[in-house]
Amino acid sequence: MEIRAFTLLMGSLLFGFLGMYAQDTRFDSSRDLLLAQFDCKTDVDDLHTVAALATILRHPKYQNINYHAVAGAYGIQEGFYVPPNELFQLAFGARWSDAHNQGNMAMQEVLTLVEKAIEQGGNIWVAEAGQSDFSARWIRALLALRPELNTKQRIHIVQHSDWNEEVTASENLEFVKKVTDYRKIPDGNVVGNGTPGFRSDEIIDWRKYIEDTKLIAIWETALRIGNQYNGKEGRYLNTSIANGGLDFSDLSETCYLLHLDTIKDANAFFAFFTDQ
Repeated sequence: MEIRAFTLLMGSLLFGFLGMYAQDTRFDSSRDLLLAQFDCKTDVDDLHTVAALATILRHPKYQNINYHAVAGAYGIQEGFYVPPNELFQLAFGARWSDAHNQGNMAMQEVLTLVEKAIEQGGNIWVAEAGQSDFSARWIRALLALRPELNTKQRIHIVQHSDWNEEVTASENLEFVKKVTDYRKIPDGNVVGNGTPGFRSDEIIDWRKYIEDTKLIAIWETALRIGNQYNGKEGRYLNTSIANGGLDFSDLSETCYLLHLDTIKDANAFFAFFTDQ
């Protein structure tokens, strides 16, 4: 093989390897910030996802994660909001923002946390349990303050839903795909597609796995509010939840970035965190 051809071949292989490595880079719990952003409009599945996320965050292996949650990070979809404040307060304490009722404050709170994490050498990982309009808002504000920041390297957005993309304002979706490391993963409603499938029509006996009284209260609150608003006043009717099942499909994104994407389904999720 000629030297030039060999050099080109090795360069191509190295470039491909580096690309694969960069794409496989995921959350670093020693320095990164996890933003769990929920639309809460109009599907009540976000409530179950909040409880499932709290299940992860209260586990000893993950309790030191630097995280912040956002409620009301919705896009252009129609329909009524599902009021989640009681649940968010119970699950996250002071570590959440209300983008529905206090949009400007929520944006500033997130922006402050993002800047702090970046200054300390961390990256930002967004579990987009909804649309990307709120992300676009705080990223634009961040770039206005730090135009030199390489957001392609420092901000990672993980999305699992085609519908979430469809009801994100097109200019905002185009923007976040352009300026961030935007990763689309398989839908978390489906089992066996490469990510966990966390929507179940069957009743899941989660109580046999959970002994933590705080987590029990969080799950009970999520189920109560979910049943209260599911399909009501024109909201989306989640048939799995109506049948007594669970739907925390939006957790697939958090599982992806934490390298928990080999968990199969809802039953396996509870068993996993019982055994760890």
